[in-house]
Amino acid sequence: MQALNLPEYEIRIKQENGKQLIFDAVRKKYLILTPEEWVRQNFVQYLIRDKHYPAGLIQIEKGLKLNELQKRADAVIYKGSRPHVLLECKAPHIPINQDTFEQIARYNSVFKVPYLIVTNGMDHYCACIDFEQNSFEFLKEIPDYKDLSQDTASD
Repeated sequence: MQALNLPEYEIRIKQENGKQLIFDAVRKKYLILTPEEWVRQNFVQYLIRDKHYPAGLIQIEKGLKLNELQKRADAVIYKGSRPHVLLECKAPHIPINQDTFEQIARYNSVFKVPYLIVTNGMDHYCACIDFEQNSFEFLKEIPDYKDLSQDTASD
């Protein structure tokens, strides 16, 4: 798979029935290895190992209902018992653009989390949402878990 703009991690990959599979360390199971899954598994390792996000507070492919359609967020990270960070991953060849941010913003109309992270493995963006001011600010880097504000929209 393509090298990403992330530290290198030992991620288990195996062949089975002619397909490459990648181990999801959070869900403890193998999944079909796609470019997007490669990004997600590497980025989740980055959050756990380098940014100290507790693996037990990360939910992969969290379901949501949006305009009567069933969708899935790539990952939701909790702080306490509430969703706090929404992660959207794209394959490395997919540019991060306005459509990507609109997608995660639509998902956030359901979750109402204060942090949105978008990555294609090459470029990573994190926005902090201010619900009171109805605005957002891009952060210079992905915050460490301990540095995430405690505030949530539903407090």
